[in-house]
Amino acid sequence: MLFTRKTAAEKRQALHALMDDGRLHQFPGAFNPLCAQLIERKGFPGVYISGAVLSADLCLPDIGIATLSEFADRGRQIGRATDLPTIIDIDTGFGEPMSAARTVRLMEEAGISGCHIEDQRMPKRCGHLDGKDLVGVEEMVQKISASSGARLDKSFCLIARSDARAVEGLDKAIDRMKAYVDAGADMIFPEALADEKEFEAVRSAIKVPLLANMTEFGKSRLLNRKDLENLGYNLVIYPVTTLRLAMGEVDRGLEVLLRDGDQTGILDRMQHRKDLYDLLRYEEYNRYDQNLFNFRVGDTPP
Repeated sequence: MLFTRKTAAEKRQALHALMDDGRLHQFPGAFNPLCAQLIERKGFPGVYISGAVLSADLCLPDIGIATLSEFADRGRQIGRATDLPTIIDIDTGFGEPMSAARTVRLMEEAGISGCHIEDQRMPKRCGHLDGKDLVGVEEMVQKISASSGARLDKSFCLIARSDARAVEGLDKAIDRMKAYVDAGADMIFPEALADEKEFEAVRSAIKVPLLANMTEFGKSRLLNRKDLENLGYNLVIYPVTTLRLAMGEVDRGLEVLLRDGDQTGILDRMQHRKDLYDLLRYEEYNRYDQNLFNFRVGDTPP
C-alpha cells in the first residue's frame, strides 16, 4: 500500500525509455511481491514475472496448466508492490488470437508494463527443453496483431518470443521474428540461442529491441551483461534465479533442522527479522497508522 508512487502508465513509459537508451538492462525474476521489492531495493531497473516460476510456485510443471486468472492475479500482486516496470510471461496467450488479445488486455488492466507471448503449440513446455512444437507463422502473426490492437495504452510493451531456433533452425527462426515485428511486436525474445554468434545474428537481422534469457542450466551459455550489451541487446531476464536461490536454501535448511533438531546452526543464512521488517517498511506503516488514529472517541452527543 505504501510502496508505490508511480502509476502504471508511468512505469510503462519508464520501460520504453529503457528500451530506447542503447544500454542493456537486467530484469531479475520475482517469485512474489516481497522479492520484487527487494529487486527494487537493490537498484535493478525492472522486474520479470516468469510463467515457469508462477507454475512451480503452484507445484505445477511449466506445460500450460496454470490458468489465465492465476497469471493475472500474480502479475497484479507483484506489479503493485514496486515502482519498477514489470514484464510478465503469458505463455501462448491462453488460446486463439481473440483469447490472446483478452489476455493482453487483462495484463494491462493489472498494471503490468509489458508481456511476452510465444509461438509454441499447447501443451507448451520450458523453452530450454527438447520436443517443442510450434504454431504456424500465420497463426502467431494473427495472435500478435490481435494482441497489439487490444491494447488501450500503446505504451504497454508487446514482446514476441520465438522458440523456433530449436525446432526449425536459426534462419527460419529469424524469418519468424521479422514477421512478428511486422505484425506489431515492440520487442523480440529469441529463446534458447546457443552462443554469441547466434545472438549476434539475431541482432543483425532484427531492428526492434531484443530480450535475452539467461536462465540457468539451459541451452544458452550464460553471458555476462557486458557481453550482451556489446551484442546490442536491450533487456536480459533471469527468470528462475531468485526461486532457485530460495528453494536451494530451504532444502539445505530443512536438512539441518531434521538432522540437528533446531535451526541454531543456520541462523546466519537467514534473512534477519530486522531486515525483513525494513523491507516491509514496518515503521512507515506504523507512522501512517498513528497519523490516522491519533484521536480518542468521546461520548456521542445527544
